[in-house]
Amino acid sequence: MLLVMGVPSVLARLAEFPNLPDIVIAQKMVGGVNVGTLLAIPFFIFAADLMAHGTIAERLMNLVKKNLGHRAGGIGHTTVVSCMAFGSVCGSAPATVAALGRFLHPELMRAGYKERFSLGLIASSAECALLIPPSITLLVYAWLTGTSVAALFAGGLAVGVVLALAFMLYVAFVTRRAGIEPAPRASSAERFEAVKASLLALGMPVIILGGIYSGFFTATEAAAVAVAYALLVEMVIYRQLGWRDVMQVAEQSALTIVAIFILLAVGSLLSYFVTLARLPDQLLMLLNDWQVNWIVFLLIINVVLLIAGMFIDPNSIMVILLPAIFPVATALGIDPIHFGLVVCLNICIGMITPPFGLDLFVTSSALRKPVETVIAGIWPFVLTNIAVLLVISYVPSISTALPRLLGY
Repeated sequence: MLLVMGVPSVLARLAEFPNLPDIVIAQKMVGGVNVGTLLAIPFFIFAADLMAHGTIAERLMNLVKKNLGHRAGGIGHTTVVSCMAFGSVCGSAPATVAALGRFLHPELMRAGYKERFSLGLIASSAECALLIPPSITLLVYAWLTGTSVAALFAGGLAVGVVLALAFMLYVAFVTRRAGIEPAPRASSAERFEAVKASLLALGMPVIILGGIYSGFFTATEAAAVAVAYALLVEMVIYRQLGWRDVMQVAEQSALTIVAIFILLAVGSLLSYFVTLARLPDQLLMLLNDWQVNWIVFLLIINVVLLIAGMFIDPNSIMVILLPAIFPVATALGIDPIHFGLVVCLNICIGMITPPFGLDLFVTSSALRKPVETVIAGIWPFVLTNIAVLLVISYVPSISTALPRLLGY
């Protein structure tokens, strides 16, 4: 992806702007990522990795299981809600798959679900982490477009709930068709113990989201608090991680963070040349000539993003395409929050769409299952996603109602 974005940037500079000083290239790359909002990304990634290697993920899953497991499709619903819960403290779909997959897959198989369905459900449910705040994808969108992070988080919460409900409806349909019996009802004592064991884990989303929406701290400060809280809980209280474990987790997180920031830096350079070339203005003129309204524009964007998601990673999609299409969207009267959630949901679908959907390979690696089996089970969830995408695209109030209610 660095070549895909870097080579066009260099060629554009040589062909169209030969007099541009070389120092501008470095300035745009460094300046592009020298933004306070982006500091939230490394903190949230580190916090997610700490929790994935600790016990927070397992405790959240057990809490949901004890309260939903006895209902029809209980373990399937537990999978969806657990991924939502963990997504609310990590913001990363791959981290959600890696942290919860090893617990959820055996439970789904014991309940009687087919392996293809189980793998597809785990990979798809992890998407909710890209929508439920604190979403790293929404942070990147906010950085690229200047949209309020808190407003995007509020919209993402609403859209994430809608997507989760759609998955749960499909789980209910499969459960009824397969005649799968629910698990025995947990006793009141067992449910109480599950709540007690997960109180500190539940404190993470309360502190993060409560702090952001109360105005007590920013999204970036919330990310730093998330790391401190994860270290406190996993090292001091649960004593699941030692200093050596933390150093190993930090090393893994650093590799991920470096890759993301190099990508964003090169993307900033590409965005600069897109702006210099007045590509958004030319695109808007073309759409005006064709008399394209916002309805047709969103349909075109959805098709383009769905295809791009099959081959390009999420951050690259936004860095490459948003500088050109976001000004056009706002010129057509599309709310930036609504457009952000449409883009983010498209990226969610790309994470599970062959041939290069990242979550497909993370699920395969984490659960040691052939990627072909994961792909075979993913298609019903892709169709469910597309149905939700159409609803979100053409009912803007789903994305914007909660942000407006909160005053954004």
